[in-house]
Amino acid sequence: MSTYAAAKVVAAREIKVKLRDKTFLFSTAFFLLFSIAVTVLPSLFSGGPTSVAVADQATATALQQADLEVRVVGDDAAAEKLLRDGDVDAAVVSGPEVLGMSEAPNDVVRALSTAPPVRLLDADAVDPFLAYIVPFALAFVFFFTSFLFGLQIAQSVTEEKQTRIVEILVASVPTRALLAGKVAALSLLAFVQVGLIAIVTLVGSRLAGLDSGVLRLLEPTIGWFVAFFVVGFVMLAALWAGVGAMASRPEELSSSSQPVQMAVMLPFFAVIFFGENELVLRILSYVPISAPVAMPTRIFKDEAALWEPLVSLGLMAVTAAVLLAIGTRIYEGSLLRTNGRTSWATAWRSNATS
Repeated sequence: MSTYAAAKVVAAREIKVKLRDKTFLFSTAFFLLFSIAVTVLPSLFSGGPTSVAVADQATATALQQADLEVRVVGDDAAAEKLLRDGDVDAAVVSGPEVLGMSEAPNDVVRALSTAPPVRLLDADAVDPFLAYIVPFALAFVFFFTSFLFGLQIAQSVTEEKQTRIVEILVASVPTRALLAGKVAALSLLAFVQVGLIAIVTLVGSRLAGLDSGVLRLLEPTIGWFVAFFVVGFVMLAALWAGVGAMASRPEELSSSSQPVQMAVMLPFFAVIFFGENELVLRILSYVPISAPVAMPTRIFKDEAALWEPLVSLGLMAVTAAVLLAIGTRIYEGSLLRTNGRTSWATAWRSNATS
């Protein structure tokens, strides 16, 4: 059996196992529900526009221009009756006077108030709340998904090593095919999960009636994020397998995987803490371990030129090739060592047949 054919068999086995894994199914359901919650639910629970009863046609026109739900009635008494009966949220009577039941209908008051003209110096600026929540969501998805799938790779390798199944596998399947199959399978599943999250988020944003200017920034942001996520996950996947092979028991996995855990955690905290610092964020967008979050964040804030994501992605691809080679060597050098935890130096000097 060729290495390619063996890798396909290993990948197919890993995918079948993970599709029955409750952790994978739960995490996928959680992220899809999270995507729906942050896009669709706010508009559903907002209750829609305030309904107002009014008799004066000129006032009704002003309220309609403010996107309020207006019911034109014959007189003020009819408007007040609709309010008391609970058919509308507010009423406007002669004066004009705004009527409410238990709280002031501020949106109606604002619609009828005369405000001075406003000129925006930065009309394309992102809403402050979205400027915070979108980078946070990107960082959270990258951190949680890459950490979960990466840890599953490491745990799978450690379990196979502890139970000695790996000795049977290596006897029939080339070591590199075994590694390639695991990395390919988990990378594919991670891509599918993040792709579903991206689709649900975009569809939910449109259903929620999100501002077209925000959608103009959000759509390319999510598209680039998926691309950066795939390269970023592959970049670390072989290292996860390597640290899994270094541990001979699950209890040793935590200490052996600390360097890779830090590589996953650092981008999350870096973007959260330095997301408002344009210079730091620009630097982070070219550092391979933080670029999967930092560059899409800059794209959302409309701070990145068209060429920048391509350069950043290219740097990540080169780094991924280097880390794949390092991870493969660590994996091969420690896979068959069962006499305790293998150090990085020992794994680097050894080979899979030692």
